[in-house]
Parts: sequence; structure tokens; C-alpha cells
Amino acid sequence: MQYIKLGHSGLEVSPVCIGCMGFGDPLSGYPGWALGEDGSRLVIRHAIEAGINFFDTANLYSHGTSEESVGRALKDYATRENVVIATKLGAPMRSGPNSFGLSRKAIMTEIDHSLRRLGTDYIDLYQIHRADPFTLWEETLEALHDLVKMGKVRYLGASTMRTWQFAKALHLQKEHGWARFITMQHNYNLIAREEENEMIPLCADEGIQTMVFSPLSRGVLARPWGAQTARSATETGAAQYFQATAAADQKIVAAIGQVAEERGVSRAEISLAWLYRNPVVAAPIVGALKTSHIDDAIKALSIKLSDEEAARLEAAYTPRIDVNVRNSDPKSIACMAATVGHEVAIQVGGSELNGARGPCGVAWA
Repeated sequence: MQYIKLGHSGLEVSPVCIGCMGFGDPLSGYPGWALGEDGSRLVIRHAIEAGINFFDTANLYSHGTSEESVGRALKDYATRENVVIATKLGAPMRSGPNSFGLSRKAIMTEIDHSLRRLGTDYIDLYQIHRADPFTLWEETLEALHDLVKMGKVRYLGASTMRTWQFAKALHLQKEHGWARFITMQHNYNLIAREEENEMIPLCADEGIQTMVFSPLSRGVLARPWGAQTARSATETGAAQYFQATAAADQKIVAAIGQVAEERGVSRAEISLAWLYRNPVVAAPIVGALKTSHIDDAIKALSIKLSDEEAARLEAAYTPRIDVNVRNSDPKSIACMAATVGHEVAIQVGGSELNGARGPCGVAWA
């Protein structure tokens, strides 16, 4: 495994990051398809043995039990100084006031909960799961800076927001001399390329690298069009946002299959290799539920697609809904509370956004 520096920082990470949404207790909360403790440990151990040192989780995943499973497994299988633990905050963790978001109170509360669950003294990369439209950036950014100065956090990262929001945050961090974000975690793959318009150029200009969640679009790019898995059968809500471009997506999936067949490799390897063509992409976040998922991701590192192959993969793409923007909308944040089974009511400008218990089709990756 060849390690890389993350953005302009000195932090060394593997160019494959293991996404830990599928680790933890499936009975504890979202997602219901998590592997459980034994299954999680098997995959984490395989990743460590393959040289991967980068793990991304969140307080939200399986209501904190993902962090617990990851923390126990890394303690048993890895040297703490060698691994990079990334986690996120901002999602609803309980019902009632101060239950989510990026206020100073929420940040100072959630960092201690995550440290306890992970069984560590510090987080290597602490990320905001979404921008918080209900809290001033200055309050959020100063509190995050304080965590770095306290030694509880080594580096800061952001995820899933509008480009102007990220640009504003970076400006404020520079203006006040606060610790800056070194990463942007966002949705980007062969059938979700809207970030090429503004976010990716901004990150390139600022020396920020991206961690791509859902690099295979929840497996759509790793299998023939229309094929289903146990996970995809339970995540039907997101499909409605891609109905308008289904014909184009089918052509892209077909092109992936053709290139993969010609090279004698898997569809996943081709899809990930396409991401590595972009120097802004540091590490696709591979939501590994099987050890073979890790093997495919590592093999992709050695595949160099030609310009002709890339053109074939990209040819059918058409503009679509930007899921990063959709997920940063205040209504989706309130709706997320419902997804994970919490009740919140937020008053903004005289209007109330409610999140009641029950499914609503919004997922926080």
C-alpha cells in the first residue's frame, strides 16, 4: 500500500477509505443492513491486513454502535498511531432540544460521546456531516477550532453542502486564524457528477482533497443494470431522484460493463479507477460489506484508464439533481430526524420544520 498526504496536510492515509456505515448493531437504528459485531470485525481486520489505515464512521451510524465496533476492532488489530479514524457529527442523536446540529453545545457534547464510543483520546479527522442552516458559521467554526487546540481533534473535514457555503466557511477560517477544513466528503461518481461544476474546482484551488461517499452509487455501478441486493432492496427512497436520468444511467452502467469485460476486471474496479483520474479525489469511501469489496478497491489502484475509455464511460452523462445540494436543504435535515426515529421541531424565520418518527427516504451517508 502506497500512502498519500491528505490535501495540504501532513496526514498520511491509504488511498482507499473504509466506510463504516455498515458496521455496528443493525437493531440499534439506521441502517438496518449493518453487519453486526462479528461481521464488522472480519471486514476491518481484512482491511488492516491489506494495508488500509483510513476508516470513516459517524455518530449516527447504528446509533453509535458503529463507532463502538470500529473502536474495538482497531484496538485489537491495529496500532493507534498508524491508523486514521474519521468520524462525523451533526445528525440527530436523540429527541428534543440540542439533539443535533453544529452549535457549540452540540459539538462539545458529541465529541466526548464519540471519543468514549471509539475508545480513543483523539479523532484524527472530525467532520461536520452537513452544514447547519440554523447556527451561525462563526459559532460552529470557532468551536471546531477549539477542539483542535484542546487536542481532542487533529484535523477538520466537511461534508455535503453548497459550494458557496463551503467557500464562506473557508474564508471565515482564514480570516480568524481558525483551523481549516482539509477535506470535503461528498457524493461523486460516474452517475453523480454535478460537483464538477463548482465544488471540485473550489477544492482544487484551495488545496483540499475529497473523500467520495457512495463511489459506486450504492452498488449500481458494480453490477448489471436492474440487479438488486439485500441492501438496495431496503433503500428505495433515493431512486425517485434519478428517475429522470434512468436511461442515461443505464447506458453508463452498460459502458462500465463493456470496459470491465475488455480488461478482464470487475465493474467496481473500473468505476473506482475512473475516480482516481481526478487528482482532487484522495480516497473513495468503500462501504465494504464483504472482504471482496476491499480487494476490488485495492485492485482499482493499479488500473489506469485511457482517455478513450474514460470518454466512453462519460459519454451518456446528462445533468441531474445534485444530491449534495438536496441533502443540505433544511427540510432534508429535519426529515433525517424522522429516518433515525427522533422527533424534532425547528423554528426558522417564523416557519416550523418538523421531523416526526417514520421513514422519509433521506439517507445520510
